[in-house]
Amino acid sequence: QVQLVESGGGLVQAGGSLRLSCAASGRTFTTFAMGWFRQAPGKEREFVARIIWNGGRTYYGDSVKGRFIISKDNAKNTVYLQMNSLKPEDTAVYYCAADENGSYVYAYWGQGTQVTVSS
Repeated sequence: QVQLVESGGGLVQAGGSLRLSCAASGRTFTTFAMGWFRQAPGKEREFVARIIWNGGRTYYGDSVKGRFIISKDNAKNTVYLQMNSLKPEDTAVYYCAADENGSYVYAYWGQGTQVTVSS
């Protein structure tokens, strides 16, 4: 079992920045990759970013490339999402998730943190 807890959401004006954190606990040594997803009201869940736990290779959704940065702190078992140049369309609940074996199946999810970007 892996437990994930997100934090850092809030209200920010367009053009501003926020940094989300996702603290992992439990069987974190089995984690292959961590991802960030988001879901806005009435919309499907959207992939935001992914990072490979060993090595740090990163991947981004098209809508956030060049604005968001995913990173990790292995010692703290924590993944971060630095969000810059925020837009109102970035408003959503953001979730982190763990992929245990590289299959792109995220078996564990956090409870989510709300990000609201005002225009």
